[in-house]
Amino acid sequence: MEINELVGLNVRRLRQAKGLSQEELYAASGVSQQFISEIENGSRNPTIETLAILAQALKASVADLVTIPDGVKIRVPKRKKKK
Repeated sequence: MEINELVGLNVRRLRQAKGLSQEELYAASGVSQQFISEIENGSRNPTIETLAILAQALKASVADLVTIPDGVKIRVPKRKKKK
């Protein structure tokens, strides 16, 4: 699992635990429903600022959004070397 997929799973898990739709999370955070959907699907990598906004709207911490559950391994993409 890549980190953006993990963040997406955590956002979805917390949103659903609060009983919120993506539209309701948009209303609480100002982050568009489309962007929330892309985050939850792991296709977008949100900035720390966006994570902080979503965490506040979810009454959670940024740490809650990036917590790695036991037994889950995160793949870290290799960075291209600078020339």
